[in-house]
Amino acid sequence: MTGPTVNMQRLRGFLRKEWLQIIRDPSSIVVAVILPMVMLVLFGFGVSLDAKNQPAAIVIETAAPEAQDFLASLRATPYVTPTIAPDRQTAIAWMRTGKVRAIVVLPEDFGAQLHRANAAPIQVLVNGTDSNTARLLAGYIQGIWATWLQGKAQAERTQVQTIAVQSRIWFNEAVDSHRSIIPGLIAVIMTLIGALLTALVIAREWERGTMEALLTTPLTKTELLLGKLLPYFALGMGGMVVSTVFALTVFGLPFAGSVWVLLLASSLFMLVVLGFGLMASTITRNQFSASILALTATMLPGMLLSGFIFDIRSMNPVVQVITHIVPARYFVEILKTLFLAGDIWPVILPNMGALALMATILLTITARKTTRSLE
Repeated sequence: MTGPTVNMQRLRGFLRKEWLQIIRDPSSIVVAVILPMVMLVLFGFGVSLDAKNQPAAIVIETAAPEAQDFLASLRATPYVTPTIAPDRQTAIAWMRTGKVRAIVVLPEDFGAQLHRANAAPIQVLVNGTDSNTARLLAGYIQGIWATWLQGKAQAERTQVQTIAVQSRIWFNEAVDSHRSIIPGLIAVIMTLIGALLTALVIAREWERGTMEALLTTPLTKTELLLGKLLPYFALGMGGMVVSTVFALTVFGLPFAGSVWVLLLASSLFMLVVLGFGLMASTITRNQFSASILALTATMLPGMLLSGFIFDIRSMNPVVQVITHIVPARYFVEILKTLFLAGDIWPVILPNMGALALMATILLTITARKTTRSLE
């Protein structure tokens, strides 16, 4: 019998067999429950895109008291750790050896120009070997300078000859990189859990020789796939719940969206990665090959091409096109929207539609490749 009908008694027996196998082999539970917490701790506490405590050399060539006042402002910020350099040559040597990431020069006429024009020139040199850190550090120093000028003008009741910019940041007021990293990390974790777990289940049956025994049973192809899919779907969703609770409690992330939308989107994404894992396992019939294929095709693109760390709009146009076949791209966008912005349907619905289409395609391919013969 190979039709699409499902006998619930046979399916319940097969599901019981799969759950017993999962309980006897706790590695699946470790991957679904323990691994998410480990990855969240490592990435959440170990990875930050903010440039904090960056060493900077301060060259003070003036005796003006305002120079010490500005130095105090630099020391008061968590972003810059200033060190006094005796001269420019020493500061440049420190920059070359990596001792400092930036140089701030307060020239001889600092005080005179400040009193004359209210806009004393300072020189800022930044190490550009890490372009992201260089941009952030230059922006921090310029912001400190503008704030100090504004404060001085208010204290002296003078007008600062600068452009006053009032900026407001939506959805992540503190500009905390963890708030954008953690939602994307949940997508990467679910990718790893779903693809790795299911990449091994059917291949393991072939390697152990138990697939032959399964093929002698009255199980239909549909019952076989459901029996392999449902237990690991439950494990994967359990991992998602653990990751979400961990993100909300340990890292204090906000959640502005709907829990039901999160569950629906997570279910669609889990079906995508489970479908790919099952497809890899069915095609290769080898645990090692299936795991390598699943990790290479899902984990690496999920890390690099999903917007988890790198902004997709900053990528090469050709690479931007390639990202459209990466399922994690759509789930990362949904998660960031739900956590930080809320139920923004023009963002959520197209991404959920893409995930539903991918899940349908992958599960259909898996069903077609699954046979009840040994060939």
